[in-house]
Amino acid sequence: MTQLLKVLQSKTKIRFQDCDPFNHLNNGSYINYFMNHREDVLVEHYDIDIFKIAKLRGKGWVSSSNQIAYLKPAFLMETVVLESQLIHYTNSELHVEMRMYNEDKSHLKAIIWCGFVHFDLLKQKRDIHTEDLMQLFENIYNPMNVKTFEERLNQLKPKLVKTP
Repeated sequence: MTQLLKVLQSKTKIRFQDCDPFNHLNNGSYINYFMNHREDVLVEHYDIDIFKIAKLRGKGWVSSSNQIAYLKPAFLMETVVLESQLIHYTNSELHVEMRMYNEDKSHLKAIIWCGFVHFDLLKQKRDIHTEDLMQLFENIYNPMNVKTFEERLNQLKPKLVKTP
């Protein structure tokens, strides 16, 4: 059996329409970049097409929470690296950490914790993950040794200070 990656990575370029007048990525646009990254890497690495699942099975995931920290600006036309990993799951919820770095990953620009609830689109209510999804989650689960977002930021702070 092939070992599945637990941390998924992609690169993208910051686009003009997503920036503010100072050529920084607009705060609201960070979430779009993170979500686009996650949608793309789920298909590429785990063969999970959330739109196909919604269309064929009437099931999907809806956002339930986001906690984000903006640490360094992302600039117009800059190439950024995005990473994501499943940090917690239950029979009906997923919690994912995503990070945005500069191209050589020497600067963490933003971090987000996202919560998602598995949802039956036809019944309009929370749903339970199937056994095959639960097995996938078990295989890709990559927990943090912290309980809160604030603890995670404190854990990362020493890495955020650039040493000479």
